[in-house]
Amino acid sequence: MKLSEDGKMQRNRKSSRCGCRAYMRIVKRADFNVPEWRVTAFSNIHNHELLKANEVCLLPAYCTITPDDKARICMFAKAGMSVRQMLRLMELEKGVKLGCLPFTEIDVRNLLQSFRNVNRDNDPIDLIAMCKKLKDENPNFQYDFKLDGHNRLEHIAWTYALSVQLYVSFGDAVIFDTTHRLDAYDMLLGVWVGVDNHGMTTFFGCVLLRDENIQSFSWGLKTFLGFMKGKAPQTLLTDQNMWLKEAIAIEMPETKHAFSICHIISKFSDWFSVLLGSRYDDWKSDFYRLYGLELLEEFEEEWREMIDKYGLHDNKHIISLYALRTFWALPFLRPYFFAGLTSLCQSETTTTFIQRILSAQSLLDRFVEQVAEVVEFNDRGSKQKQPRKSQKVCLKTGSPIESHAATVLTPYAFGKLQEELLLAPQYASFVVDEGCFEVKHHTQMDGGCEVICVLCEEQISCSCHHFEFSGILCRHVLRVLSSNNCFHIPDPYLPSRWRLNSSSSINPLSNATRQHSEKIQLLESLTSALIAESIETKERLDVACEQTAMVLSRIKDLPRTTQSANDIVYNCPSDLILPEVEDTDGIVQSFTMGTSHEPLTSGKLKDRRPRDGIDITRKRRHYSDSCCGHFEHDSSDCPMMEGDNLNGDALGYI
Repeated sequence: MKLSEDGKMQRNRKSSRCGCRAYMRIVKRADFNVPEWRVTAFSNIHNHELLKANEVCLLPAYCTITPDDKARICMFAKAGMSVRQMLRLMELEKGVKLGCLPFTEIDVRNLLQSFRNVNRDNDPIDLIAMCKKLKDENPNFQYDFKLDGHNRLEHIAWTYALSVQLYVSFGDAVIFDTTHRLDAYDMLLGVWVGVDNHGMTTFFGCVLLRDENIQSFSWGLKTFLGFMKGKAPQTLLTDQNMWLKEAIAIEMPETKHAFSICHIISKFSDWFSVLLGSRYDDWKSDFYRLYGLELLEEFEEEWREMIDKYGLHDNKHIISLYALRTFWALPFLRPYFFAGLTSLCQSETTTTFIQRILSAQSLLDRFVEQVAEVVEFNDRGSKQKQPRKSQKVCLKTGSPIESHAATVLTPYAFGKLQEELLLAPQYASFVVDEGCFEVKHHTQMDGGCEVICVLCEEQISCSCHHFEFSGILCRHVLRVLSSNNCFHIPDPYLPSRWRLNSSSSINPLSNATRQHSEKIQLLESLTSALIAESIETKERLDVACEQTAMVLSRIKDLPRTTQSANDIVYNCPSDLILPEVEDTDGIVQSFTMGTSHEPLTSGKLKDRRPRDGIDITRKRRHYSDSCCGHFEHDSSDCPMMEGDNLNGDALGYI
């Protein structure tokens, strides 16, 4: 007998176990990080009476309302039909007997109740009024909408002030997800997201569309471009939607459009599992290998071999995939910058992010505010959370390239570069011609990648297109740089979007700023080299801080040019926090630079303890003989020494 907490007796239900031997065993597999359920065993031997055919539909597992039926019910409700009228009409449409629908009257009433609790006709007006209120509070909040011929809301889109600012720095690669619907409002949800320099998902904008067609998508894309002052992304990742594909070709003709591989793979089970049977797993492995190939010729050749092997010449899905191969196959996408958005890990992160937005569903008139809360923007367009704390970076190779990159790149981007650095020693580099190298794995006899490396012109490229695809130099290029005694990565190959100061660096607001862009880049490079050289010892750091303070004081004494003359604005962060750097000896180094209006003071470094009788403080890494750390010159002709009174002794850190 079961007793409740208040002492009242509860009904003691009879056990339903009767020794029935019927069962089904299922196993969950996650090939290519896409979950898939497999039936591994099944027995249909029962020792009891089964339900009748008209009773099975009443089991909870069968009482489901499909998305199409939900849309029909929603339309009937707007037409003013009663629930019983809805059920009778759907029975006639489906050609089933009375009461044989897979759902009951109670299910329909519960669905309508979950849709909303207020008059639906007021929602569009309330939503537009809410956006207008946010616009009045913050002029940088942007929204636009369209009404149909009956004065009902057809489309609406909005973005926040911080989203527009982040798009300037990180809007080069964007995901436009349109795979979700807000059933409560009978509207398609489209979300624009990207990734920042720390690898975190960034929200750019949101749109609700009444219909799913070319005209609706064109309106949404055109509105988004209006929010972002006409700047289209370099690359745009979406699901495999043909209407959206046509709309992007019209509204963003210069943007490289690609399909998310995760959305394609999720359909494989329906398309090929029954067709291929026991060969399905082998086919998937071959497909994944084809997807990750580097050369177009290899892809074309091995695709034909795969078709012949599995006899899929006339399969409509295979024909469609091949016709659209330039939209999903990596060999066709590598020459374009996607900022890692095509990776499966990033796809899962994006899905989780959008699920948080979907969780904001309640009344439509508060949806804008709730989205702002879940994406961590408040109604005034600013981040609610404080800037993320500095992260520890561990140096693993002892390479000067690694040390320099650790002071320039964010921990996320540095981790990607470090992965390539660790693999670079496994490759051999052969000189083919002046500035041309062939790089291949030490176990590889034929093939390899062609690397063009002309250091004097800072021209670097690789046939694998890894840098163009991710913004991170590949292992092949790093191997060539190391072989040619280059100890720093040239500035053009440390993209600003992956740098620590990418979101708060110099603000190019005028032609005058663009005229000084080369000197500004040189100053950034000198600053990075100064930090890299100074962190070797405490003495170096003390001298660097002292001399930098003197140089800064001298600059302040120089006359300022008027704003009207140059109109140059430099936005510097109040605190530049560099990541903690831990070398292979386990010694952690972290540094914080104060504001530009305060002299730099050296913090207390952690004591370096001798290990095995060796004084670790005597260890020094040597980069190059140049003052700024660049290649192809030394301190005698370093551009940093061009000034009349600026020499090595005055700077005090050579």
